[in-house]
Amino acid sequence: MDPEGKLDTHTWMTAPETVAVFDALTADGAVARFVGGCVRDAVLGRPVNDVDIATDATPETVLQLLKEAKLKAVPTGLLHGTVTAISGGKPYQITTLRRDVETDGRHAQVAFTDDWTEDAARRDFTMNALYSDPDGTLYDPMNGLDDARAGRVRFVGDPVRRIDEDRLRILRFFRFHAWFGSGDLDPAGLAACVTGAGGLSDLSAERVRTEMLRLLEALAPVRVFETMVARGILDALLPEATQFKRFDRLVEIETALDQADPVRRLGAVVSATGDNIHSISDRLRLSNMERGRLVAMLNCDAAPDPKLSEQESRRMQYALGRRLYVDVALLRWAESTAQTDAVAWIDTIHVAEQRMQPLFPLRGADIVEMGVAAGPEVGDLLAQVERWWIDDDFAATQSQCLAEVERIVSAAAN
Repeated sequence: MDPEGKLDTHTWMTAPETVAVFDALTADGAVARFVGGCVRDAVLGRPVNDVDIATDATPETVLQLLKEAKLKAVPTGLLHGTVTAISGGKPYQITTLRRDVETDGRHAQVAFTDDWTEDAARRDFTMNALYSDPDGTLYDPMNGLDDARAGRVRFVGDPVRRIDEDRLRILRFFRFHAWFGSGDLDPAGLAACVTGAGGLSDLSAERVRTEMLRLLEALAPVRVFETMVARGILDALLPEATQFKRFDRLVEIETALDQADPVRRLGAVVSATGDNIHSISDRLRLSNMERGRLVAMLNCDAAPDPKLSEQESRRMQYALGRRLYVDVALLRWAESTAQTDAVAWIDTIHVAEQRMQPLFPLRGADIVEMGVAAGPEVGDLLAQVERWWIDDDFAATQSQCLAEVERIVSAAAN
């Protein structure tokens, strides 16, 4: 490959832990280069979070070189040529140059190679087929630099072939456009995605979940989602995605608040209740926590509003919990047709995020210690006193709550 210019020097390139990995990999003459997302993001002036490295050394050689350099090596995917090095507490994913031997739309059989252009030809998008030497010398075998700078998400080579190799690339095409694209989607890529969309149901739910959530938290996901629905891409995965006005407004609100919550955005874009919510969770293989949030969010009848008094807001937040209260408040704001002052909504959200959740000062054991027999009566007393404590705006102390228990027990005895 011929060089195509040079990257400015960045701290992630020259950090001691990065230098240690490259020194280890090149100790016996192998070539190692930065690859993919870190190079793309550096070209675009975006923050670099994950550093990936490509090398012409075999995985077994990589393991040995890291061992000799006294760096921890984790064989994260030896069959696909991937080893993770831990240097200075940071992970570096190192992958041997490779070419596809056989693919079935979900998994690929690979063979290792020392041909950098051959490795680039099997990558998904041109903007991800970028390489850089440790000194910043750039290599662009698939003309990805111009695409990255212009916001064009283009498949490497034939889009249909790339998708046949791995159908997850359909979702990645839309996700990358939401993050890096500008203007219309690449027509050839879009046509290939529409043709191959039927194969999305063959993918593992875990892989689909990862791509969908990363798409949802993108900078500009709404137009992309609308295109996916209009072209039938989401027919099997998320047919409930219909609430684009609410979705668009929530993304606008979250952007203003410097937030991007994919589960909340999922709740905004779908129209679902009851069992349908569980069906969505199953199709996307959401975690138990994500499923719980989505179910609670979409089944909640509460209506946080800037017009509520401070006491009413505190009581509602106590009943819902902070996270659900904020989730529902943002959804209500997004679907509101009233011309309520945005400043008032922002104040409502910020107050809720900073408000300490009151802690009910009484336990069942406290009531048992007063001589009440353990059993249903203890739970009933706890519930009665908690309602009284809430009505008192959470002000009563433990001793005052115990006095209220005595009052209730005495009144019942008389």
